[in-house]
Amino acid sequence: MPNRPIYITDLDHTFLRTDLSISSFSTEVWNAKSKDAILTVATARSFQKTREFLDKLHLDAPMILLDGTMIVSPEKKLIDIKTINKALGDAIVEVGLTFDIDPFIIGLKDLQLNETFLYPRKLNEHQKHVLKGYKNDPRLQFNPENKTMELNLKIVYFGDYTVLKPLTDALKNTFKDAIECKLSPEKYSDGYFLTILHPEGDKAHAVQKVMEHLERDAADVTVFGDSVNDIGMFKLAGTSVAVSNALEEVKALADVVLPHSNDEDGVAKYLKSR
Repeated sequence: MPNRPIYITDLDHTFLRTDLSISSFSTEVWNAKSKDAILTVATARSFQKTREFLDKLHLDAPMILLDGTMIVSPEKKLIDIKTINKALGDAIVEVGLTFDIDPFIIGLKDLQLNETFLYPRKLNEHQKHVLKGYKNDPRLQFNPENKTMELNLKIVYFGDYTVLKPLTDALKNTFKDAIECKLSPEKYSDGYFLTILHPEGDKAHAVQKVMEHLERDAADVTVFGDSVNDIGMFKLAGTSVAVSNALEEVKALADVVLPHSNDEDGVAKYLKSR
């Protein structure tokens, strides 16, 4: 029996619609395709949020979560994790304080995947906007001292480009190869976000790990995306597909640029055509 094709899609602005819904058409196509293909996701979102979005979708392959810092099976089995330790995390935060900006910190309380989302005392307008989406989220924890955890998955800054670009440069100059920094526009608002990860905590490394788990080659994979954090897996995969609303720098690297956006079920229409 020939190997089933493998498809890995980003969620936000790629598979999810802008209102964070999944259409009945996309759901139907995904579940039909899963009978003869392996489908999974590579997302910046956490296990809990991803499972909520994908509740009606058939999943039988590991999920790449939190930009690639965690790989988790649909049954919540931890396959791989890449964290920033507390000493390094606290040093990163100290650099941010010199730019008068505090971060959100996403980490784990334990290896049973109990997540914590730390938010600071001082919030700019961009951070306030983001925080509204987490109202009543049980993972939220006030972090007035701006201290990181033992298992930090992501340190994230939201703000204006004029603040985050020099902060990005300062972090790269200070910590070199000890961290990975990704600066991207935030499509849900007019700001930018800076994500700081373990240097192997990105989607490209995670795709390679998933392929090892499935005993397949990355060349067998088709990936879908729209933003900066998808570029690594675009370079690694056999076929890379950008939705029509993707950033221009992402489209430039794609093997295929779809005529449809995330709001037009671009990924599902591609899957249905295969």
